[in-house]
Amino acid sequence: MTTPPRQLYPTCWGMAGALDAAYHDTEWGVPCHDDRDLFERLMLEGFQAGLSWSTILAKREHFRAAFDRWDPARIGAYGPEDVARLLADAGIVRNRLKVEGAVKNARAFLQLVDQEGSFDRYAWSFTGGTTLDRPPPQVFADVPATTSEAQAMSKDLKRRGFTFVGPTICYAFMQSVGMVNDHLAHCPTRHPGRAGS
Repeated sequence: MTTPPRQLYPTCWGMAGALDAAYHDTEWGVPCHDDRDLFERLMLEGFQAGLSWSTILAKREHFRAAFDRWDPARIGAYGPEDVARLLADAGIVRNRLKVEGAVKNARAFLQLVDQEGSFDRYAWSFTGGTTLDRPPPQVFADVPATTSEAQAMSKDLKRRGFTFVGPTICYAFMQSVGMVNDHLAHCPTRHPGRAGS
């Protein structure tokens, strides 16, 4: 008995499975301004380090359940027993540094929000409050791994106590939440004039 070929769909990153394609078409590059959603996206980018994004998308719902729907206040209160619970959970990425980093980041996130008023205002300040306006990439090889804006964000987040927020992770986060629109010029999902405010 032969397994039917997996259905693939076009994305800016090449042909992809249904989960990746749906993320590309409906979330990637769409401006996001909800603090909890922004926190989730930043944490998932950190968990993705060294892995494929497909792996993270496949585990996304389980991550949400395991991390209390990415509620920073609840995660910030996690203790050793919660870390042990998470490290025993095969539905997520069981990396001690990343799990402990998420707890540390939740605490840093709460402190940042207390100081800045919202993570949304803080994060988008690195692009002037709107989606960066630059020529659309023609091929995915034209898309940078990081930018000066991502480097500035990374440096400041680290100063504030965040971890797993290197410049490449910060740029992937900026792409994800629409602070930059890296859909290729010919991509039907690219919407000119998408604003971040």
